Amino acid sequence: MQVSDSILICSDNAQRLEKLVTILEFIGESVEQVTQLREVTERIKQQGNFRSVIYDGELVDLSADFFAQHATQAMLIVGDCDKAFIEQIPNLIGCIDFPFSYAQLTQELHNCQDFCNKRPGSTVNAGSSSMLFRSLVGRSENIQDVRVLIEQVATTDANVLVLGESGTGKEVVARNVHYYSKRREGPFIPVNCGAIPPELLESELFGHEKGAFTGAFTARKGRFELAQGGTLFLDEIGDMPQPMQVKLLRVLQERTFERVGGNKTLNCDVRIVAATHQHLETRIKEGKFREDLFYRLNVFPIDMPALRERKGDIPLLLQELVTRMETAYNTSIRFTQRCMESLMMHDWLGNVRELSNLVERLVILYPNNLIDVNDLPAKYRHLDVPEFQPDYPEEQQEQDAFAAIFSGEEEIEIPEKTLLTELPAEGVNLKEMLSELEIDLIGQALEQQDYVVSRAAEVLGMRRTTLVEKMRKYGMSKDG
Repeated sequence: MQVSDSILICSDNAQRLEKLVTILEFIGESVEQVTQLREVTERIKQQGNFRSVIYDGELVDLSADFFAQHATQAMLIVGDCDKAFIEQIPNLIGCIDFPFSYAQLTQELHNCQDFCNKRPGSTVNAGSSSMLFRSLVGRSENIQDVRVLIEQVATTDANVLVLGESGTGKEVVARNVHYYSKRREGPFIPVNCGAIPPELLESELFGHEKGAFTGAFTARKGRFELAQGGTLFLDEIGDMPQPMQVKLLRVLQERTFERVGGNKTLNCDVRIVAATHQHLETRIKEGKFREDLFYRLNVFPIDMPALRERKGDIPLLLQELVTRMETAYNTSIRFTQRCMESLMMHDWLGNVRELSNLVERLVILYPNNLIDVNDLPAKYRHLDVPEFQPDYPEEQQEQDAFAAIFSGEEEIEIPEKTLLTELPAEGVNLKEMLSELEIDLIGQALEQQDYVVSRAAEVLGMRRTTLVEKMRKYGMSKDG
Protein backbone atom coordinates (compact mmCIF):
# COMPACT_ATOMS: atom_id res chain seq x y z
CA MET A 1 0.00 0.00 0.00
CA GLN A 2 1.33 3.43 -0.90
CA VAL A 3 1.95 5.74 2.05
CA SER A 4 1.40 9.50 1.88
CA ASP A 5 4.12 11.95 2.94
CA SER A 6 1.61 13.85 5.06
CA ILE A 7 0.78 13.61 8.76
CA LEU A 8 -2.92 13.71 9.69
CA ILE A 9 -3.87 15.39 13.00
CA CYS A 10 -7.25 14.78 14.59
CA SER A 11 -7.89 17.40 17.30
CA ASP A 12 -10.59 19.77 18.53
CA ASN A 13 -8.19 21.61 20.87
CA ALA A 14 -7.27 24.75 18.93
CA GLN A 15 -4.39 25.78 21.21
CA ARG A 16 -2.57 22.44 21.17
CA LEU A 17 -3.35 21.95 17.49
CA GLU A 18 -1.67 25.26 16.61
CA LYS A 19 1.47 24.38 18.60
CA LEU A 20 1.67 20.89 17.13
CA VAL A 21 1.22 22.15 13.56
CA THR A 22 3.85 24.85 14.12
CA ILE A 23 6.43 22.32 15.32
CA LEU A 24 5.70 19.86 12.52
CA GLU A 25 5.83 22.48 9.78
CA PHE A 26 9.04 23.89 11.28
CA ILE A 27 10.75 20.53 10.82
CA GLY A 28 9.46 20.31 7.25
CA GLU A 29 6.48 18.01 7.62
CA SER A 30 3.30 18.29 5.55
CA VAL A 31 0.24 18.45 7.83
CA GLU A 32 -3.49 17.85 7.31
CA GLN A 33 -6.18 18.42 9.94
CA VAL A 34 -9.56 16.98 10.91
CA THR A 35 -11.63 17.40 14.08
CA GLN A 36 -13.50 14.05 14.37
CA LEU A 37 -12.54 10.37 14.27
CA ARG A 38 -14.99 9.55 11.50
CA GLU A 39 -13.14 12.07 9.32
CA VAL A 40 -9.93 10.11 9.91
CA THR A 41 -11.63 7.02 8.46
CA GLU A 42 -12.93 9.00 5.47
CA ARG A 43 -9.49 10.50 4.71
CA ILE A 44 -7.75 7.12 4.87
CA LYS A 45 -10.36 5.61 2.53
CA GLN A 46 -9.92 8.49 0.08
CA GLN A 47 -6.15 9.03 0.22
CA GLY A 48 -4.66 5.84 1.66
CA ASN A 49 -2.43 5.64 4.72
CA PHE A 50 -0.61 8.65 6.13
CA ARG A 51 2.91 8.63 7.56
CA SER A 52 1.22 9.02 10.91
CA VAL A 53 -2.18 9.84 12.39
CA ILE A 54 -1.91 11.91 15.60
CA TYR A 55 -5.02 11.87 17.81
CA ASP A 56 -5.49 14.62 20.37
CA GLY A 57 -8.79 14.13 22.16
CA GLU A 58 -10.72 12.12 24.72
CA LEU A 59 -9.32 8.60 25.02
CA VAL A 60 -12.78 7.25 25.80
CA ASP A 61 -13.66 7.86 22.16
CA LEU A 62 -11.00 5.38 21.06
CA SER A 63 -11.65 1.65 20.88
CA ALA A 64 -9.72 -1.42 19.88
CA ASP A 65 -12.11 -1.73 16.92
CA PHE A 66 -11.02 1.67 15.60
CA PHE A 67 -7.34 0.64 15.58
CA ALA A 68 -8.19 -2.75 14.08
CA GLN A 69 -10.16 -1.05 11.31
CA HIS A 70 -6.95 0.78 10.32
CA ALA A 71 -4.44 -1.92 11.25
CA THR A 72 -1.82 -0.80 8.71
CA GLN A 73 -1.96 2.87 9.75
CA ALA A 74 0.64 4.05 12.31
CA MET A 75 -0.97 6.20 15.03
CA LEU A 76 0.13 8.39 17.95
CA ILE A 77 -1.87 9.79 20.90
CA VAL A 78 -1.34 13.15 22.59
CA GLY A 79 -1.33 12.92 26.38
CA ASP A 80 -0.89 10.19 28.95
CA CYS A 81 -1.93 6.64 28.12
CA ASP A 82 -1.52 3.26 29.73
CA LYS A 83 1.60 1.35 28.60
CA ALA A 84 -0.35 -1.92 28.75
CA PHE A 85 -2.95 -0.43 26.38
CA ILE A 86 -0.23 0.54 23.87
CA GLU A 87 1.25 -2.97 23.93
CA GLN A 88 -2.15 -4.46 23.05
CA ILE A 89 -2.52 -2.29 19.91
CA PRO A 90 0.22 -3.04 17.33
CA ASN A 91 -0.37 0.09 15.25
CA LEU A 92 -0.53 2.43 18.25
CA ILE A 93 3.11 3.46 18.20
CA GLY A 94 3.22 5.65 21.30
CA CYS A 95 2.10 8.74 23.22
CA ILE A 96 3.29 12.36 22.88
CA ASP A 97 3.57 14.42 26.05
CA PHE A 98 2.21 17.96 26.29
CA PRO A 99 3.93 20.45 26.27
CA PHE A 100 5.47 19.03 23.12
CA SER A 101 9.13 17.99 23.08
CA TYR A 102 10.99 18.18 19.77
CA ALA A 103 13.15 15.16 20.69
CA GLN A 104 10.20 12.97 21.68
CA LEU A 105 8.03 14.04 18.75
CA THR A 106 10.70 13.35 16.12
CA GLN A 107 11.55 9.99 17.71
CA GLU A 108 7.91 8.85 17.68
CA LEU A 109 7.50 10.02 14.07
CA HIS A 110 10.59 8.01 13.15
CA ASN A 111 9.04 4.95 14.83
CA CYS A 112 5.88 5.49 12.75
CA GLN A 113 8.07 5.67 9.64
CA ASP A 114 9.69 2.33 10.54
CA PHE A 115 6.25 0.81 11.10
CA CYS A 116 5.39 1.70 7.49
CA ASN A 117 8.72 0.89 5.85
CA LYS A 118 9.42 -2.45 7.52
CA ARG A 119 6.00 -3.95 7.00
CA PRO A 120 6.27 -6.91 4.55
CA GLY A 121 5.16 -5.90 1.07
CA SER A 122 4.97 -2.19 1.89
CA THR A 123 6.19 0.55 -0.41
CA VAL A 124 6.78 4.13 0.63
CA ASN A 125 6.43 6.74 -2.11
CA ALA A 126 6.37 3.88 -4.57
CA GLY A 127 7.35 4.92 -8.05
CA SER A 128 9.21 2.25 -9.93
CA SER A 129 9.06 -0.16 -6.99
CA SER A 130 6.00 -1.85 -8.44
CA MET A 131 8.00 -2.77 -11.55
CA LEU A 132 9.86 -6.06 -11.85
CA PHE A 133 13.57 -5.65 -11.18
CA ARG A 134 15.13 -7.37 -14.15
CA SER A 135 17.10 -10.49 -13.21
CA LEU A 136 17.37 -9.35 -9.58
CA VAL A 137 15.63 -12.48 -8.32
CA GLY A 138 14.87 -13.18 -4.66
CA ARG A 139 12.66 -12.40 -1.70
CA SER A 140 15.25 -12.38 1.08
CA GLU A 141 15.56 -9.29 3.24
CA ASN A 142 19.03 -8.36 1.98
CA ILE A 143 18.05 -8.59 -1.70
CA GLN A 144 14.98 -6.47 -0.96
CA ASP A 145 17.30 -3.91 0.64
CA VAL A 146 19.31 -3.84 -2.59
CA ARG A 147 16.13 -3.16 -4.58
CA VAL A 148 15.23 -0.27 -2.27
CA LEU A 149 18.71 1.25 -2.67
CA ILE A 150 18.50 0.93 -6.46
CA GLU A 151 15.11 2.62 -6.47
CA GLN A 152 16.38 5.46 -4.30
CA VAL A 153 19.50 6.22 -6.34
CA ALA A 154 18.33 5.39 -9.87
CA THR A 155 16.51 8.67 -10.53
CA THR A 156 19.56 10.73 -9.51
CA ASP A 157 22.90 11.14 -11.31
CA ALA A 158 24.96 10.18 -8.26
CA ASN A 159 27.95 7.89 -8.79
CA VAL A 160 27.28 4.36 -7.54
CA LEU A 161 29.81 1.83 -6.22
CA VAL A 162 28.58 -1.78 -6.24
CA LEU A 163 30.46 -4.03 -3.83
CA GLY A 164 30.37 -7.81 -3.54
CA GLU A 165 32.12 -11.07 -4.25
CA SER A 166 32.68 -12.33 -7.78
CA GLY A 167 29.58 -13.87 -9.29
CA THR A 168 27.04 -12.14 -7.03
CA GLY A 169 25.48 -10.13 -9.85
CA LYS A 170 27.09 -6.69 -9.58
CA GLU A 171 26.48 -5.99 -13.27
CA VAL A 172 22.81 -6.89 -12.75
CA VAL A 173 22.64 -4.12 -10.14
CA ALA A 174 24.35 -1.69 -12.50
CA ARG A 175 21.92 -2.50 -15.32
CA ASN A 176 18.96 -1.99 -12.99
CA VAL A 177 20.31 1.39 -11.87
CA HIS A 178 20.51 2.33 -15.56
CA TYR A 179 17.14 0.81 -16.47
CA TYR A 180 15.22 2.73 -13.81
CA SER A 181 17.06 6.01 -14.38
CA LYS A 182 16.15 8.92 -16.63
CA ARG A 183 19.04 7.72 -18.84
CA ARG A 184 17.39 4.39 -19.67
CA GLU A 185 16.93 5.38 -23.34
CA GLY A 186 20.68 6.02 -23.55
CA PRO A 187 23.40 3.36 -23.90
CA PHE A 188 24.68 1.11 -21.13
CA ILE A 189 28.40 0.54 -21.78
CA PRO A 190 30.29 -2.01 -19.61
CA VAL A 191 34.09 -2.02 -19.28
CA ASN A 192 36.08 -4.64 -17.36
CA CYS A 193 39.04 -2.63 -16.07
CA GLY A 194 40.91 -5.78 -15.07
CA ALA A 195 40.61 -7.50 -18.44
CA ILE A 196 42.16 -4.74 -20.57
CA PRO A 197 45.98 -4.39 -20.67
CA PRO A 198 47.12 -1.20 -18.86
CA GLU A 199 48.72 0.24 -22.01
CA LEU A 200 45.41 -0.03 -23.89
CA LEU A 201 43.01 1.05 -21.14
CA GLU A 202 43.36 4.80 -21.74
CA SER A 203 42.55 4.40 -25.44
CA GLU A 204 39.68 2.03 -24.57
CA LEU A 205 38.11 4.57 -22.20
CA PHE A 206 38.84 7.88 -23.95
CA GLY A 207 39.42 6.84 -27.57
CA HIS A 208 42.33 7.95 -29.76
CA GLU A 209 43.10 10.05 -32.81
CA LYS A 210 44.62 8.72 -36.01
CA GLY A 211 48.38 8.25 -35.60
CA ALA A 212 48.27 8.63 -31.81
CA PHE A 213 50.41 5.49 -31.48
CA THR A 214 51.71 2.64 -33.60
CA GLY A 215 48.75 0.83 -35.10
CA ALA A 216 46.28 3.73 -34.71
CA PHE A 217 45.39 3.87 -38.41
CA THR A 218 42.05 5.56 -37.81
CA ALA A 219 40.44 7.67 -35.11
CA ARG A 220 38.34 5.71 -32.64
CA LYS A 221 35.75 6.65 -30.05
CA GLY A 222 36.30 5.48 -26.48
CA ARG A 223 33.78 4.09 -24.04
CA PHE A 224 33.10 7.52 -22.52
CA GLU A 225 31.98 8.83 -25.92
CA LEU A 226 29.96 5.71 -26.65
CA ALA A 227 28.18 6.08 -23.30
CA GLN A 228 27.17 9.73 -23.84
CA GLY A 229 23.69 10.32 -22.40
CA GLY A 230 23.75 6.91 -20.73
CA THR A 231 25.65 4.89 -18.13
CA LEU A 232 29.27 3.73 -18.08
CA PHE A 233 29.80 0.61 -15.96
CA LEU A 234 33.41 0.29 -14.75
CA ASP A 235 33.67 -3.29 -13.55
CA GLU A 236 36.59 -4.41 -11.34
CA ILE A 237 37.60 -0.79 -10.73
CA GLY A 238 39.99 -2.02 -8.02
CA ASP A 239 42.24 -3.47 -10.76
CA MET A 240 42.62 -0.15 -12.59
CA PRO A 241 46.30 0.94 -12.84
CA GLN A 242 47.18 4.01 -10.78
CA PRO A 243 48.07 6.27 -13.74
CA MET A 244 44.58 5.64 -15.12
CA GLN A 245 43.06 6.34 -11.69
CA VAL A 246 44.45 9.88 -11.90
CA LYS A 247 42.94 10.44 -15.35
CA LEU A 248 39.59 8.98 -14.32
CA LEU A 249 39.51 11.25 -11.27
CA ARG A 250 40.04 14.28 -13.53
CA VAL A 251 37.11 13.24 -15.72
CA LEU A 252 34.86 12.80 -12.69
CA GLN A 253 35.86 16.21 -11.36
CA GLU A 254 35.80 18.27 -14.55
CA ARG A 255 33.35 16.21 -16.66
CA THR A 256 35.65 16.65 -19.68
CA PHE A 257 38.34 14.54 -21.39
CA GLU A 258 40.51 14.35 -24.54
CA ARG A 259 41.19 11.43 -26.84
CA VAL A 260 44.68 9.94 -26.77
CA GLY A 261 46.79 12.00 -29.19
CA GLY A 262 44.14 14.73 -29.44
CA ASN A 263 43.80 18.23 -28.02
CA LYS A 264 40.06 18.76 -28.45
CA THR A 265 38.20 18.82 -25.15
CA LEU A 266 35.06 16.68 -25.13
CA ASN A 267 32.22 17.06 -22.63
CA CYS A 268 31.28 14.03 -20.55
CA ASP A 269 27.55 13.49 -20.01
CA VAL A 270 27.85 10.03 -18.47
CA ARG A 271 26.60 8.45 -15.25
CA ILE A 272 29.30 6.31 -13.59
CA VAL A 273 28.53 3.00 -11.91
CA ALA A 274 31.64 1.19 -10.67
CA ALA A 275 32.00 -2.27 -9.15
CA THR A 276 34.66 -4.30 -7.38
CA HIS A 277 35.06 -7.50 -5.40
CA GLN A 278 38.04 -6.03 -3.55
CA HIS A 279 38.13 -4.08 -0.28
CA LEU A 280 39.13 -0.67 -1.60
CA GLU A 281 39.93 0.67 1.88
CA THR A 282 42.59 -2.06 2.15
CA ARG A 283 43.89 -1.20 -1.33
CA ILE A 284 44.15 2.44 -0.23
CA LYS A 285 46.24 1.48 2.82
CA GLU A 286 48.48 -0.60 0.54
CA GLY A 287 48.96 2.43 -1.72
CA LYS A 288 47.30 0.69 -4.70
CA PHE A 289 44.13 2.79 -4.95
CA ARG A 290 43.70 6.54 -4.71
CA GLU A 291 41.72 7.70 -1.71
CA ASP A 292 40.31 10.76 -3.53
CA LEU A 293 39.04 8.55 -6.36
CA PHE A 294 37.44 6.20 -3.85
CA TYR A 295 35.43 9.04 -2.31
CA ARG A 296 34.40 10.25 -5.78
CA LEU A 297 33.06 6.80 -6.66
CA ASN A 298 31.69 5.86 -3.24
CA VAL A 299 28.89 8.44 -3.24
CA PHE A 300 26.23 5.75 -3.01
CA PRO A 301 27.54 2.25 -2.17
CA ILE A 302 25.39 -0.85 -2.74
CA ASP A 303 26.50 -4.15 -1.19
CA MET A 304 25.45 -7.20 -3.19
CA PRO A 305 25.06 -10.13 -0.76
CA ALA A 306 26.79 -13.45 -1.36
CA LEU A 307 24.50 -16.34 -2.30
CA ARG A 308 25.33 -18.18 0.93
CA GLU A 309 23.82 -15.21 2.80
CA ARG A 310 20.48 -15.60 0.98
CA LYS A 311 20.10 -19.34 0.44
CA GLY A 312 16.33 -18.98 0.73
CA ASP A 313 16.41 -17.35 -2.72
CA ILE A 314 17.90 -20.46 -4.38
CA PRO A 315 14.54 -22.02 -5.41
CA LEU A 316 13.52 -18.76 -7.14
CA LEU A 317 16.93 -18.43 -8.76
CA LEU A 318 16.73 -22.02 -10.04
CA GLN A 319 13.34 -21.31 -11.54
CA GLU A 320 14.67 -18.19 -13.28
CA LEU A 321 17.80 -19.96 -14.58
CA VAL A 322 15.86 -22.98 -15.87
CA THR A 323 13.51 -20.62 -17.72
CA ARG A 324 16.50 -19.01 -19.43
CA MET A 325 17.95 -22.43 -20.34
CA GLU A 326 14.62 -23.42 -21.88
CA THR A 327 15.07 -20.60 -24.39
CA ALA A 328 18.73 -21.35 -25.06
CA TYR A 329 18.53 -25.18 -25.27
CA ASN A 330 14.85 -25.78 -26.04
CA THR A 331 14.68 -28.19 -23.12
CA SER A 332 14.08 -28.03 -19.39
CA ILE A 333 14.74 -29.75 -16.07
CA ARG A 334 13.02 -29.96 -12.69
CA PHE A 335 14.32 -30.61 -9.18
CA THR A 336 13.15 -32.94 -6.42
CA GLN A 337 12.59 -31.41 -2.99
CA ARG A 338 15.61 -33.14 -1.46
CA CYS A 339 17.76 -32.04 -4.41
CA MET A 340 16.69 -28.45 -3.71
CA GLU A 341 17.54 -28.94 -0.01
CA SER A 342 20.99 -30.26 -0.91
CA LEU A 343 21.68 -27.24 -3.13
CA MET A 344 20.59 -24.91 -0.33
CA MET A 345 23.19 -26.54 1.95
CA HIS A 346 26.06 -25.71 -0.43
CA ASP A 347 28.38 -22.75 0.31
CA TRP A 348 28.39 -21.37 -3.28
CA LEU A 349 31.81 -19.76 -3.31
CA GLY A 350 31.15 -18.84 -6.95
CA ASN A 351 27.77 -17.34 -6.01
CA VAL A 352 25.00 -16.98 -8.62
CA ARG A 353 27.46 -17.52 -11.48
CA GLU A 354 28.35 -20.95 -10.06
CA LEU A 355 24.66 -21.81 -9.70
CA SER A 356 24.01 -20.73 -13.30
CA ASN A 357 26.87 -22.91 -14.59
CA LEU A 358 25.53 -25.91 -12.65
CA VAL A 359 22.02 -25.49 -14.08
CA GLU A 360 23.42 -25.28 -17.62
CA ARG A 361 25.45 -28.45 -17.06
CA LEU A 362 22.41 -30.32 -15.72
CA VAL A 363 20.25 -29.19 -18.65
CA ILE A 364 22.84 -30.61 -21.06
CA LEU A 365 23.29 -33.88 -19.13
CA TYR A 366 19.65 -34.57 -18.23
CA PRO A 367 17.36 -32.82 -20.73
CA ASN A 368 13.69 -32.83 -19.64
CA ASN A 369 14.57 -34.91 -16.56
CA LEU A 370 13.69 -34.63 -12.90
CA ILE A 371 16.98 -34.03 -11.05
CA ASP A 372 17.64 -35.75 -7.71
CA VAL A 373 20.57 -35.50 -5.29
CA ASN A 374 22.56 -38.33 -6.89
CA ASP A 375 22.31 -36.65 -10.31
CA LEU A 376 24.29 -33.69 -8.95
CA PRO A 377 28.10 -33.53 -9.17
CA ALA A 378 29.63 -35.00 -6.00
CA LYS A 379 30.52 -31.70 -4.32
CA TYR A 380 26.86 -30.58 -4.39
CA ARG A 381 25.57 -33.73 -2.66
CA HIS A 382 25.07 -32.68 0.95
CA LEU A 383 22.40 -35.28 1.74
CA ASP A 384 23.14 -38.98 2.07
CA VAL A 385 20.48 -40.36 -0.24
CA PRO A 386 20.56 -44.06 -1.23
CA GLU A 387 20.64 -44.51 -4.97
CA PHE A 388 17.59 -46.24 -6.38
CA GLN A 389 18.47 -49.66 -7.80
CA PRO A 390 15.83 -51.25 -10.05
CA ASP A 391 15.26 -54.93 -9.35
CA TYR A 392 15.26 -56.50 -12.81
CA PRO A 393 14.67 -60.24 -13.38
CA GLU A 394 17.90 -62.17 -13.99
CA GLU A 395 16.70 -63.14 -17.47
CA GLN A 396 16.35 -59.43 -18.34
CA GLN A 397 19.87 -58.73 -17.09
CA GLU A 398 21.23 -61.55 -19.28
CA GLN A 399 19.42 -60.14 -22.29
CA ASP A 400 20.93 -56.71 -21.56
CA ALA A 401 24.38 -58.28 -21.29
CA PHE A 402 23.96 -59.99 -24.69
CA ALA A 403 22.66 -56.76 -26.21
CA ALA A 404 25.59 -54.78 -24.80
CA ILE A 405 28.17 -57.20 -26.15
CA PHE A 406 26.67 -58.06 -29.53
CA SER A 407 24.87 -54.81 -30.42
CA GLY A 408 27.84 -53.67 -32.50
CA GLU A 409 27.30 -50.07 -31.39
CA GLU A 410 30.65 -50.06 -29.58
CA GLU A 411 33.73 -52.17 -30.21
CA ILE A 412 34.68 -54.22 -27.14
CA GLU A 413 38.20 -55.56 -27.01
CA ILE A 414 37.93 -59.19 -25.86
CA PRO A 415 41.07 -60.78 -24.33
CA GLU A 416 42.62 -63.44 -26.57
CA LYS A 417 42.35 -66.10 -23.89
CA THR A 418 38.55 -65.99 -24.16
CA LEU A 419 38.40 -66.27 -27.94
CA LEU A 420 37.41 -69.59 -29.53
CA THR A 421 38.38 -70.29 -33.13
CA GLU A 422 35.70 -72.96 -33.36
CA LEU A 423 33.07 -74.54 -31.16
CA PRO A 424 34.47 -77.62 -29.30
CA ALA A 425 32.80 -80.93 -30.00
CA GLU A 426 31.83 -81.25 -26.36
CA GLY A 427 30.21 -77.79 -26.52
CA VAL A 428 30.53 -74.81 -24.11
CA ASN A 429 28.56 -73.25 -21.27
CA LEU A 430 27.81 -69.95 -23.00
CA LYS A 431 26.32 -68.40 -19.87
CA GLU A 432 29.44 -69.12 -17.79
CA MET A 433 31.74 -67.94 -20.60
CA LEU A 434 29.89 -64.65 -20.95
CA SER A 435 29.92 -64.18 -17.17
CA GLU A 436 33.67 -64.81 -17.06
CA LEU A 437 34.17 -62.37 -19.92
CA GLU A 438 32.04 -59.77 -18.15
CA ILE A 439 33.92 -60.25 -14.87
CA ASP A 440 37.27 -59.97 -16.64
CA LEU A 441 36.35 -56.75 -18.49
CA ILE A 442 34.78 -55.15 -15.42
CA GLY A 443 37.84 -56.02 -13.34
CA GLN A 444 40.16 -54.49 -15.94
CA ALA A 445 38.08 -51.33 -16.15
CA LEU A 446 37.97 -50.90 -12.37
CA GLU A 447 41.70 -51.46 -12.00
CA GLN A 448 42.46 -49.11 -14.90
CA GLN A 449 40.29 -46.35 -13.36
CA ASP A 450 41.55 -46.78 -9.77
CA TYR A 451 38.22 -48.31 -8.75
CA VAL A 452 36.30 -45.11 -9.48
CA VAL A 453 33.00 -46.74 -10.47
CA SER A 454 31.62 -43.82 -12.49
CA ARG A 455 34.77 -43.65 -14.68
CA ALA A 456 34.87 -47.44 -15.10
CA ALA A 457 31.24 -47.33 -16.24
CA GLU A 458 32.15 -44.74 -18.88
CA VAL A 459 34.97 -46.95 -20.18
CA LEU A 460 32.58 -49.93 -20.42
CA GLY A 461 29.87 -47.84 -22.09
CA MET A 462 27.21 -48.47 -19.46
CA ARG A 463 25.37 -46.54 -16.77
CA ARG A 464 26.95 -46.34 -13.34
CA THR A 465 23.88 -47.97 -11.79
CA THR A 466 24.16 -50.92 -14.20
CA LEU A 467 27.84 -51.43 -13.32
CA VAL A 468 27.10 -51.26 -9.59
CA GLU A 469 24.42 -53.93 -10.01
CA LYS A 470 26.79 -56.23 -11.93
CA MET A 471 29.52 -55.76 -9.33
CA ARG A 472 27.00 -56.68 -6.64
CA LYS A 473 25.92 -59.70 -8.68
CA TYR A 474 29.51 -60.98 -9.09
CA GLY A 475 30.63 -59.98 -5.57
CA MET A 476 33.28 -57.61 -6.91
CA SER A 477 34.90 -54.82 -4.88
CA LYS A 478 38.23 -53.10 -4.53
CA ASP A 479 39.21 -55.41 -1.72
CA GLY A 480 37.65 -58.55 -3.19
